[in-house]
Amino acid sequence: MNNLHQIGFSYLFLFPSLLLTGVLGIYPIGWAIWYMFYDYKGYGSASFVGLDNFERLLRDTQFWDSVVNTFIYAGGKLLITIPLSLVLAVILNHSFRGRSTLRAIIFLPTIISSAVMAVVFYIMFNSYNGLLNQYLLKLHLIPERIDWLGPDHAMLTAIIIAIWGAVGNYMLLFLSGLQNIPNDVYESASLDGASRWQQFWHLTVPMLGPVLQIVIMLAIINSLKGYESIMVLTDGGPIGKTEVMYLYVYKLFFPTPSASYTADQQFGYGSAVGFVTAVIVGIITLIYHLMSRRLNHLQ
Repeated sequence: MNNLHQIGFSYLFLFPSLLLTGVLGIYPIGWAIWYMFYDYKGYGSASFVGLDNFERLLRDTQFWDSVVNTFIYAGGKLLITIPLSLVLAVILNHSFRGRSTLRAIIFLPTIISSAVMAVVFYIMFNSYNGLLNQYLLKLHLIPERIDWLGPDHAMLTAIIIAIWGAVGNYMLLFLSGLQNIPNDVYESASLDGASRWQQFWHLTVPMLGPVLQIVIMLAIINSLKGYESIMVLTDGGPIGKTEVMYLYVYKLFFPTPSASYTADQQFGYGSAVGFVTAVIVGIITLIYHLMSRRLNHLQ
């Protein structure tokens, strides 16, 4: 009887979390799965169309362009953010004056709203009166103003902002891993004549293996799903050069003036696109997970 009471109390305490999960998690997923087989504008009646939304998606060149843009955005962000985060973590793991302040400064962008961050960078990278162009011109580093938000540089600008916003978070994770490595290991390596580079490559990196796997997994997911700063900065423009998958899905549900491909809400088609987008992210994540497990077995 006491066990039944304990189980009852356990479920009673879990009920609020289960309710929120059901209302905010399971129900929206079920709703999207249901309507991806319908032509539904968000108002009026929904008409069943079967697989027509998926057939349309296969012919939707703007969506597949957004997929390519997403991989460019995620790849550029990952290739710089993870090595930079690791290097900063190694540097800030040593004792020196001002270390805590520098850690806080680097971590600060991770707690700033993506929208606020994008507005600040918009002011900096504005082509006509942006602070960056003004300073570069004063220093005679460029002959004329650069259109940082134009077709040639918009994606690079978006990647720079993404790196600035993410590097502090991953640096903190690497720092937590570094502080779990005993100093005796480095002292023994120094006595054996190992240089700092040899210690880093043959000791630090292998012993950070579990943390590195988690960081890469989180970075892949966040990079493929990220769109908030791009939405504020360029809204996917110019001419779709920075349109990423989840921004494309967002515009199908909540059209913006730049969304030339839709004037109305398209909940049915948006649900189908959102489902395929989630599958793409899941496949990439699964491939990385399987590769990391295989590497662990080889070690």
